[in-house]
Amino acid sequence: MLSPEIRKKIRSIEIRTSRLVSDVLAGQYRSAFKGRGMEFEEVRPYLIGDDVRSIDWNVSARVGEPHVKVFREERELTVILAVDLSGSQAFGTRATLKRELVAEVAATLAFSAIRSNDRVGMLLFTDRTEAFIPPRKGARHVLRIVRDLLAFEPVGRRTNIARALDEVSASLSKRSVVCVISDFLPTLHSDSVSTPWDGALARLRRRHDVVPIIVSDIRERELPDVGIIEMEDLETGARRLFDTSSRWVREGWQEVATERAAARDRLFRKARVEPLVLETGADFIAPLRAHFARREARRSR
Repeated sequence: MLSPEIRKKIRSIEIRTSRLVSDVLAGQYRSAFKGRGMEFEEVRPYLIGDDVRSIDWNVSARVGEPHVKVFREERELTVILAVDLSGSQAFGTRATLKRELVAEVAATLAFSAIRSNDRVGMLLFTDRTEAFIPPRKGARHVLRIVRDLLAFEPVGRRTNIARALDEVSASLSKRSVVCVISDFLPTLHSDSVSTPWDGALARLRRRHDVVPIIVSDIRERELPDVGIIEMEDLETGARRLFDTSSRWVREGWQEVATERAAARDRLFRKARVEPLVLETGADFIAPLRAHFARREARRSR
């Protein structure tokens, strides 16, 4: 049974994301993602400006005037939302938790998909697969996705992105769009950075159109000067005291965050994928639109 608070959040996200898709993102999603191929539609008389490479010489010879073949994009896509529900997603210091931002972004993508008659499914993961919703169409299906994003209680607390990516790849028989939503935080070991998801990302990228979506919070990069505070690792439960009045502590925190981000970004470049970076407490629509526009520009080259 859903609590009144969860029901209210679901309704709020439904209203907001439906409006955003209709008023702001209409057409951009469709232009940003390619269909599965081109399908022959018809032959029509040649018009000035048509590509001469599309001329159907057999038909042209038969009727005595040039005709061209017309193709249309085979549009229907399968979109999979691979969503990290590990403990770190329960963090947020600017009015919104990372998990709440994830829900809004995923709902926006899901509503965009069904408006384009695409199928959308979802895999929820921590250090294991928590749930899998098979791809389907329809508004009711999207509302189920939103409900699970907000109300699902995962068993695991830690993160295994590599396992999730490999399971997504194994579940898909045709080329699909896979949106991986996580904070993509590497594990730091003194003088090196361990990023065990990079190989799985490269494997997934070879078969599918992969969109990494990074959700972050400013306090993961910057500490305020507020004296001694106790912080908890939301995935392990470990607690530690920090004296934030120390400039050395604050600068050290920022240095570690910078190292993590640099390592993460190098791996994305190596895998030839462009991540979309979103921040709690900030509008995500402008970055999403800009990301769609860049994809469309690359597609039209």
